[in-house]
Amino acid sequence: MELSYFPGCSLHATAREYDASTRAVCAELGIGLTELDDWNCCGSTSAHSVDAEAARALPLRNLRIAEEAGKAVMSPCAACYGRLKAGQAEDAASDSIDVCHILDVLDTQESTGLLRGKVTNPLTDLKAVSYYGCLTTRPPDRTGATDYENPESMDRLLGLAGATALPWSFKTDCCGAGLTLTRSDIVTRLVDRLMRMACEAGADCIVVACSMCHANLDMRQAEAARDHGGEYSLPIFYISELLGLAMGCADARWWRRHLTDPTQLLRAKGLAA
Repeated sequence: MELSYFPGCSLHATAREYDASTRAVCAELGIGLTELDDWNCCGSTSAHSVDAEAARALPLRNLRIAEEAGKAVMSPCAACYGRLKAGQAEDAASDSIDVCHILDVLDTQESTGLLRGKVTNPLTDLKAVSYYGCLTTRPPDRTGATDYENPESMDRLLGLAGATALPWSFKTDCCGAGLTLTRSDIVTRLVDRLMRMACEAGADCIVVACSMCHANLDMRQAEAARDHGGEYSLPIFYISELLGLAMGCADARWWRRHLTDPTQLLRAKGLAA
């Protein structure tokens, strides 16, 4: 499989471990990624509230570049994926390019078949909850998701990697997204609820496929615990990081970029030296 790759701003900055782990996992599975030439910011969660024309033009420019490349374009970031899908919805000419999220690529019969045969370090005894957030599957009229209330792609991938994907009812609740800068009080309250519910489900960690979700849960959980009387310190993993760990291609430098250090948990489970 050969895809155009749209990393977006965060995967070149605060979420570099997501970029590195995505590239590593795709390489192991034989998925070729070619980064879009001269891509620009998609507008993320802010442009549409400031300038409607800019919010439309930013993703459309990336879609034009993808059209020239002639391959489906994949974005690991749910916010970027959502903006590219929004651009398509506003411009029928862009329908010729398939826009997909990383979970759309990994949760296919071909990819899961390869993954099953490449797991050399099964994530035995690791109990995780999958957190999809608001944008991975919604709005369904744009994403095409049929399981938008109870998505299961990450749960299946975790199962193939040997982990236990625990059931919980907060898979698609909001983390606060871009409000983390302007209304951190709202974000810490939302993060507190997610952390409490993950702990109540018995999770060792939370697994995400969105750089914004990772940033909020990883960065704000200590503040949420302090402000709301919680007692938790859960590592937040990208799904690509855990798949890379299971396939033996993880890099310890990924963990050093986490604010909530996952090393102790991984050592306790026999998954890291």
